[in-house]
Amino acid sequence: MKKKNLFLAKKAEDSTLNQYWFSEQTIEFLVDHLESIYQNGQKLAFLSTPSIYCSLKNQEVKGNSSLFEFDLKLNKEKGFVFYDFNKPLEGLEQFKNTFDIILIDPPFITEEVWSKYAQTINYIKKEDAKILCCSIKENAKMLFELIKVVPQQYKPSIPHLIYQYDFYCNYEHEILKKVNEEIGF
Repeated sequence: MKKKNLFLAKKAEDSTLNQYWFSEQTIEFLVDHLESIYQNGQKLAFLSTPSIYCSLKNQEVKGNSSLFEFDLKLNKEKGFVFYDFNKPLEGLEQFKNTFDIILIDPPFITEEVWSKYAQTINYIKKEDAKILCCSIKENAKMLFELIKVVPQQYKPSIPHLIYQYDFYCNYEHEILKKVNEEIGF
């Protein structure tokens, strides 16, 4: 089956960077969700989520978005900001308290890595920012302690991962309370 999503068709996963893309349906779900909660002029940050950033349909949303990413193959994207989670605040001075909506999908799920991402999130977010991320269910307590997010019913499909992730967020939305029909739970 030919992929309809241009990002998936053009950009292969890179296991050396621990890149595993969401399924086409999950990408479409996230794009639609983020574009639906966007309000005029808000700023969005995409931390290690190039498949979503590159798939945005609304040009106003994309124009108000930044992609924080380590993979230099993506540096031609207008909103590209080089980001190394091992240096969580390096080069981010201009982004302090900037973002209203933040999406995060780190390449690793350990507490050490999430702690570094949390430093970035807490630095770049506005006080009332909406945060949406994904990780394994075993990280629920840690993620709540670090960035005050809770698990949601809707789960992403990431076809080449051997374990199931959950979505976590710090806000309520009906769409996140639904079952992802693609995976059946």
